[in-house]
Amino acid sequence: MLFAAAVVFFLSVALIAGLFWLKYWEVRYERVLWGQWRDRADSRAVGLKTRLQHTVWNLSHIAPVAGHLSRFLVHEVAMLFAAIARVAETQAHRLADLVSHKHRFERRETQSDFLKQVAERKNGNAN
Repeated sequence: MLFAAAVVFFLSVALIAGLFWLKYWEVRYERVLWGQWRDRADSRAVGLKTRLQHTVWNLSHIAPVAGHLSRFLVHEVAMLFAAIARVAETQAHRLADLVSHKHRFERRETQSDFLKQVAERKNGNAN
C-alpha cells in the first residue's frame, strides 16, 4: 500500500514537472502544442468544476430538507397512533359497558331506613 502511494506521488510530481517544462518550451519557441485539444480539456474542466459546485450546494441542502421531512413523518405517525388510540379507547368503553353488571344502571330510591333518615336530616326535613 505504501509502495503504491509512493509510486502515485512521484508519478504526479514528474507529470507536474513535465507540464512546467512544456510551458517553458512553448514560451521559448513561441508555439502552442495541441491547442484545440487543450481548449476542449479546459472547457470540460470548467464544466466539471461547475457541476461539482452545484453538487456541493445540493448536498448542503440535504440535511435541512431531511430534517423537515423527518419531522413531518414523525408528526403524521404520531397523529395516526393518536387516532388509533382514540378508537381503541371508545371500543374499550363499549366492551366494559357490555360486560358490566351495571350495563343498564338506573338509580332508584334506597331501601335502607338509616340512609333515608340521613338524607332527610341533610335536606333539613328532620324533626
